[in-house]
Amino acid sequence: MAVKIGYCALRWRNPELEPALAELKKIGWDGWECRLSLDWLGAPRRLRQICDNAEMPVAILAANGTPEDLSWENVERNKRRMEYAAELEADCFMFMNRGRPDTVTEDDVIASAAAAESWAEYAAQFNLEVSYHIHTNCLVDSIQDWQLYMSRLDKTKLCIDVSHSQLWGYDPVDSIQDFQSQLNYIHLQDYSSTSIDADGKHQPAWVSVGLSESVDFPAVMKTLETIGFDRWVTCCPGQPIPGQEDVMSEVQYSRQMREYMQSLGY
Repeated sequence: MAVKIGYCALRWRNPELEPALAELKKIGWDGWECRLSLDWLGAPRRLRQICDNAEMPVAILAANGTPEDLSWENVERNKRRMEYAAELEADCFMFMNRGRPDTVTEDDVIASAAAAESWAEYAAQFNLEVSYHIHTNCLVDSIQDWQLYMSRLDKTKLCIDVSHSQLWGYDPVDSIQDFQSQLNYIHLQDYSSTSIDADGKHQPAWVSVGLSESVDFPAVMKTLETIGFDRWVTCCPGQPIPGQEDVMSEVQYSRQMREYMQSLGY
């Protein structure tokens, strides 16, 4: 199977990239998902050189803000990030919806999808794909709204985070099969327990992938193999460990996730 296994640098803020990426490579990761500020990353040429030296490409560059925010500043900021992602030759540019308001109508979901399409149209001129990352507690926060949202997308593709699909009650294997024509990215995430609070928001206790196996990860990977998915599959770390929140400690802790994926044959 030709999938590439990436590490999600979820909490990185101002890391010393050279040693961090070199260590990720030693552990066995194929690339990484970047959410860092462009101020810190510097010119695309600089970052590409750092990544090339470590043989650790930026698989995915994430948005800073959401498409629903139509303010000039937010739109321009993310255009710059899309341009940056294209120069890096990242596989795609990922975004999430804004936080869930008290009430959500079908018109809200449709308008959100239209905003995403505007981002995808801008990125398309650079041969860059945009990927919508599903997430609980956001504007789209149910199976019904997810299906409506996807029905309104054309250029915008999909990142299924299997844990959030499951939290919505949508079996991850079924969701991958149902949306395979729009799928361009996969997030693996794990939780040890979950609940829903008084406001109806999901409250999972996140752990590193494979630590709890709340999701049937072998079945997910087998399904990806069956449909011929050959893009990036990225593993997300769990909650930070007190006293080990620095980047190099998180890099070392990622070893158990990589070993888990290797035990599955990836």
